[in-house]
Amino acid sequence: MQQQQQQSGFTLIELIIVIVILGILAVTAAPKFIDIQGDATASTLKGVRGALQGGSQLVYAKSAIASDQRNAATTLITGGQTVNTKFGYPDADLATTDTLKGWVDIGTDFTLLVGTEATTATIGAPVVGTFAIKPAGGNPTIDYRETAEGGNSCHVLYTESSLVGVAPLIVAVTGGC
Repeated sequence: MQQQQQQSGFTLIELIIVIVILGILAVTAAPKFIDIQGDATASTLKGVRGALQGGSQLVYAKSAIASDQRNAATTLITGGQTVNTKFGYPDADLATTDTLKGWVDIGTDFTLLVGTEATTATIGAPVVGTFAIKPAGGNPTIDYRETAEGGNSCHVLYTESSLVGVAPLIVAVTGGC
């Protein structure tokens, strides 16, 4: 009587099928991992938004202590910098990199752009009464007309207070990061 040999290992067809399945999984899963840089930039901009919100509230508190929160335009010294305020909050039109350092610490990885457009923002500049902070370096999509969080741009937009008791609007636009 002859003994039957037991198969050990995989056939060539089985190996090819496994490789094809792994290839399909890699193609569908890879895009989720490739955009890690964009996700990191978007998260960083959300952190900048939080820093601006916290810093502007601290400036307002200091203005309230000095009874200046009802004035349309005044200044205060914070963090060793003279900060121009409007209704107690930092004034966007007069913001500079130096005055920003007085009320928020966001590092040097960002570029400040103060609004210069009279009515409608363009791709290249935000409107008067706002300033934008965008990532320095790289080439994310920057469109200052985008003011919604999911908009196709990559910046933080600070819109100054326009009335007594109205906080500034600070939005992280991260859809294009």
